[in-house]
Amino acid sequence: MPETDAQILNRGSTETMDPFAYAPPGHSLTQDNSRWPWGKPPRDADPEAALERAIAGLKKPKVRGELMKLLMVGVSVEVLVEGFLLQGFQEGKFTPDIAVLIKPALGLFIADMAEDEEVPYRLFENDNAMDEGEMDDETFFLMMKQNNPRMFEFVNEKVNAQIRAGLAPREPQEQNFLDMGESE
Repeated sequence: MPETDAQILNRGSTETMDPFAYAPPGHSLTQDNSRWPWGKPPRDADPEAALERAIAGLKKPKVRGELMKLLMVGVSVEVLVEGFLLQGFQEGKFTPDIAVLIKPALGLFIADMAEDEEVPYRLFENDNAMDEGEMDDETFFLMMKQNNPRMFEFVNEKVNAQIRAGLAPREPQEQNFLDMGESE
């Protein structure tokens, strides 16, 4: 029986798709992945050996020169290390957990190489990476008031009770460790 015009028009629609026409979860675990480098045992299972091999590779003059060029154009040490580790995993040199373990040491090594060559470098991709996550007090209390009003009321009452008792918080004063012996 030939298809009707309505069947032809609906052939690619989501309504006509079979929801069970996909591989079930875990299907990839039934496949042999040994054809991929990451599917075989890693070359280095010891983090120290993987780090030594990585550092030896980075010390090669050609690699070192390319790293310095990348640092000069503004690529951060963080990006270089992550790229190096991803490539090492894909080539079967080490496992992801080994990559996580050697990441800080590798980053410091590349930064040290840049300092030896007097090449300016960025350690992190974000310039304010060390400041991220800091929340000012106003934002903290606004979020508390919105998300946890009972806690906000409790803290507010405690602060007000201290103010009524004459224990109002003072502005922080800058202190020097040399003045610590003197009485105020």
